[in-house]
Amino acid sequence: MLVKEVMTKNVVTIEKDKTVFDASNMYRDYKIGCLIVTDNKKVVGIITERDIIERTICAHLNPENTKVSEIMSTNMKKIHSLDTLDEAIKIMFENKVKKLPVMVNDEIVGIITVTDISRARPDLSKRFMETWVRSAWVD
Repeated sequence: MLVKEVMTKNVVTIEKDKTVFDASNMYRDYKIGCLIVTDNKKVVGIITERDIIERTICAHLNPENTKVSEIMSTNMKKIHSLDTLDEAIKIMFENKVKKLPVMVNDEIVGIITVTDISRARPDLSKRFMETWVRSAWVD
């Protein structure tokens, strides 16, 4: 099965100069787990709920003054829409991430998450989670 068959196609993005408060409102409005950060429509990062908690709230930063670009992850892993789910799981496992932007020709066309995989292929999800849990105990 290919990533494009399972990925979520409606990706919610936020410009890098928006505030963490803006991002938080988008989480509330769209009921999502991450935002892809853009700079003039070019993907430059990703921001998760965990980033907001750890890099803003726990760091005592003001969400209304802190820019998304200050707390986003820029070394995000990506995958191509024609890659397989096994490849997506491998990338997620090796990098300990739960979300992968799906790119084609440097454009975002979707996002694939552990939840997407578990819905499409429960057998792959079970294997992934078993391996993930085992490795978490080793680290």
